[in-house]
Amino acid sequence: MRQNPSFAMTDVAELRRVIDENPWVTIVSAAAGGLVASHYAVLLDDERDDLTIVGHVGRPDDALLGLGETEMLVVVQGPHGYVSPQWYGDVPAVPTWNFVSVHLSGVPEILTAEENLRVLERLVDRFEAGVGTPRGMWSAPNDADFVGRLERGTVGFRLSPSRVEAKRKLSQNRPDAVVDTIIAQLEEGATPYADPRLAGEMRRAHDAIRAGREKSS
Repeated sequence: MRQNPSFAMTDVAELRRVIDENPWVTIVSAAAGGLVASHYAVLLDDERDDLTIVGHVGRPDDALLGLGETEMLVVVQGPHGYVSPQWYGDVPAVPTWNFVSVHLSGVPEILTAEENLRVLERLVDRFEAGVGTPRGMWSAPNDADFVGRLERGTVGFRLSPSRVEAKRKLSQNRPDAVVDTIIAQLEEGATPYADPRLAGEMRRAHDAIRAGREKSS
């Protein structure tokens, strides 16, 4: 990912937030037959406070990805969306795309069966928490045999990234008034491009920029 100092993300707390809020990732590996990409949910390792993630893939995908044998890239895609030149005012302009993205690279560690089982349980609990009556991995009619087959059909991994590249391109190169207009259009504009999540990321980034300016003035 081409980096621009104005758009770089380096704060670990912010990176953890983006990963936590956007758990559906793309996993890319340079396998013997060429590049392979798979899509899975991941979680931050709850025993660490860095950018280590845990997850799993199905055994057929592991055969393609070769987890633990070579470096892999995990792409975390945050909110993103179209920005119309009309929102810049009466000035020469072209469209752009605002986005937040985190790339984590490294050679993953393969989890034991017990560790993998715990990660699978955490994943179910994480997403079932949003349902009216959560159904955990061990809830009936699931039984120990069923859960055991589930675990054996997956390969769990832990990735402590050796390289992190993160970028949030959120109109940091635009005047405050233009930024406020873009945020308003994304929050409640009457277009197909309205996206409150992207507006929230912009507001978060620009609030920090403005606070920094006030502190230094």
